[in-house]
Amino acid sequence: MSSIERGRGFGSVLARLLGVVIALIGLTLTIGGGQLIMLGGSPYYLVVGLLMILSGGLLALLRATGAWLYILIFLGTVVWALWEVGLNGWALVPRVIAPLVLLILVVLSFPALKREGGGRLALGGIGLIVVAGLISGVVVAQANKARVQSPVPATGQGGIGDPALIRTGADWPAYGGADSAQRYSPLNQITKDNVKGLQRAWTFRTGDLPGERFGAETTPLKIGDTLYLCSGRNRLFALDAATGKQKWTYDPRVADDQIPYTAACRGVTYYAQPNVDAAQPCATRIIEGTLDGRLVAVDARTGVPCAGFGTNGAVSIKTGMGDPYPGMVSITSAPVIVRGVIVTGHQVLDGQKRWNASGVIQGFDAVTGQLRFAWDMMRPDITTLPPTGQTYTPGTPNMWTTATADEALGLVFLPMGNSAADYYSGLRRPAENEYSTSLVALDVTTGKPRWHFQTVRKDVWDYDLGSQATLVDMPGGVPAVVLPSKQGDIYILDRRTGQPLHRVEERRVPQGGVEPAQRSPTQPFSLFHTLRKADLTERDMWGMSPIDQMFCRIQFHQAAYEGYFTPPTADRHFIQYPGYNGGSDWGGVAVDPARGVIVANYNDMPNHNRLVPRAEADRLGWFPRDDPRYIEREKEAANRGGNLSKSKAEGAGDPQIGVPYAIDVNAGWRVKFTGLLCKQPPYGGIRTIDLKTGRTLWDRPFGTARKNGPFGIPSMLPLEIGTPNNGGSAVTAGGLIFIAAATDDLIRAIDIETGKTVWSDVLPAGGQANPMIYEQYGRQYLVIMAGGHHFMETPEGDYVIAYALPEGRS
Repeated sequence: MSSIERGRGFGSVLARLLGVVIALIGLTLTIGGGQLIMLGGSPYYLVVGLLMILSGGLLALLRATGAWLYILIFLGTVVWALWEVGLNGWALVPRVIAPLVLLILVVLSFPALKREGGGRLALGGIGLIVVAGLISGVVVAQANKARVQSPVPATGQGGIGDPALIRTGADWPAYGGADSAQRYSPLNQITKDNVKGLQRAWTFRTGDLPGERFGAETTPLKIGDTLYLCSGRNRLFALDAATGKQKWTYDPRVADDQIPYTAACRGVTYYAQPNVDAAQPCATRIIEGTLDGRLVAVDARTGVPCAGFGTNGAVSIKTGMGDPYPGMVSITSAPVIVRGVIVTGHQVLDGQKRWNASGVIQGFDAVTGQLRFAWDMMRPDITTLPPTGQTYTPGTPNMWTTATADEALGLVFLPMGNSAADYYSGLRRPAENEYSTSLVALDVTTGKPRWHFQTVRKDVWDYDLGSQATLVDMPGGVPAVVLPSKQGDIYILDRRTGQPLHRVEERRVPQGGVEPAQRSPTQPFSLFHTLRKADLTERDMWGMSPIDQMFCRIQFHQAAYEGYFTPPTADRHFIQYPGYNGGSDWGGVAVDPARGVIVANYNDMPNHNRLVPRAEADRLGWFPRDDPRYIEREKEAANRGGNLSKSKAEGAGDPQIGVPYAIDVNAGWRVKFTGLLCKQPPYGGIRTIDLKTGRTLWDRPFGTARKNGPFGIPSMLPLEIGTPNNGGSAVTAGGLIFIAAATDDLIRAIDIETGKTVWSDVLPAGGQANPMIYEQYGRQYLVIMAGGHHFMETPEGDYVIAYALPEGRS
């Protein structure tokens, strides 16, 4: 047999094999497509499945008509895809790319098929492939363009705000830049014209890798010539602002068993005692909240604990809570100080027990550590510690994120969370229903609320307020607070009274679910602005191929979904969109007061959830983390070299002991086989908003696809897909937005006027932290903590990295 004959024989085998593969794909589409039609979905998959079975069978018989039929299938698929989603590049990927790969193989099989002119047919098919490739390139490019709707005002035009609220410049004295949390720096040495020259000026490593349970979401402070920061395990560091060299360190020695899942140390707090000689010990101090529930105060110059603060420089916030199990109560965000009072909330580990530790808010003297007040919403009669033998009320809403201080008004603005057991409301008491998922303005002189504004009534979607509120002064000098939310709405409130400065409208929302009597008939909707997108449809489903996209379409129709605020269900899954990591989370927003612009990065992902009846959850072994059965399973997993926490995202199999249902959350609604999300990209974006009107100025996907891909394999594509992101931005008078946050491990500078990325650098670990800006010896610095984040699936690290222009350049 000649080599030509052997080649033809081999080609025939491959053509037959291709036919079998196409027929099997067609069979899969036929079965799933039939199910989809019965659910009321698109007929495309059934029709194409049947045609692919026929095409594959003909190809297996080496009939050229099978190839021509597949070409017609592909052309019909392109027409259908454009009809469904238009020139949306990422939406076209599962509809077109996998069929295009098969088209290439079909064209290459022509020489082996039983028909004259196979070579000419192949050339025609190759031309078709080239055209399809060009179309694909164009539509993907379309997906990467920022949508500019209105020009961004220039500096000084449209500006809003009292300069006294800024208090940044050479320093960055608070977690949000200043007490106002605007995350704005008036420094302008680095501009869009010279930012490409940014280089790493220094790198410091804390020595604490976050591991599987916590992340180093730290934003340092800068006061004078020193940076102050905490590691993921609460070690405190003071660094030289110009060189990054360590001046001192202090370890509060948090025990491993006290470190909870989803723990973090986002920042520390600086306090200077008034009317005290600066040379006195602890005249200036750094105050940190720890993962084991303590407030620690150390001398800002030396790192030595302040002997006059509590006991050996520390006080416990858990006194009066009834000795909660290790890891159930932790301070993850920087406390705030107003009029000499440290005000702190704390994280109560989600999803464990309805009657978990209290969410009591406490105020401590910044000098002595003495408890000045306690606010237990269920026991307003308790103003400090509860009576002997009693505890603060268990299970009340907590505040785990960062509060905002208003020294002039004597208020602390508390973004409140939810009652323990997020997804069931039947056992909540009136005060919990009143204050949960609300911004509470707490008067530090009385320790009691002056006003509160609720964003979700009887929240059963884990829409707790995660973002720090931002203080601005509106036209006419009206003191206002900007409140972002997880569901995407942004509210502008008078910070003296809590009254909305832009309309908030009551709208009817879906009813029903497992506890229909508990659902509020209406919910508040901000008419100022929302980051939330339109409700999902079947067309929004995605995947790496038509098969997993079809699977997601089937799940979509099988789930309960009536749009925003779909009530939780137990008899089937329900879709929550946005999910609990949607909208704006703990990174908050930044405000450019000179331009009058809000900068908001956001997530745009659904969750696929189900309430699990208690008996079923017990059979599945879903126990709270203090249950001996859970502890034993954790030990067994550790002996096998694993960890139960590693395989569980927040809400995935949380027991919610004390209510009739556990909760199972598929965060982001991921396909188990491929790891991709069922909703089409983008999954995150960044937007600028006019602070006066709420009008969008520009909006764009945020985050490239370079570290994302099916089966966890990085694609390394530099295209902007819009990834999940955690962490916020900082904005400067130089017209730049600095931000990391996304899952692509990049820090970038974005032109605030156009939304265009003008500089980026690859970080050695995930940048899930807020950056900060400062000046030292006439040189402007940008600093980011690259610590990674297991929930965001970014690489772990312990890097504090500073960037600056080369010395002598500006």
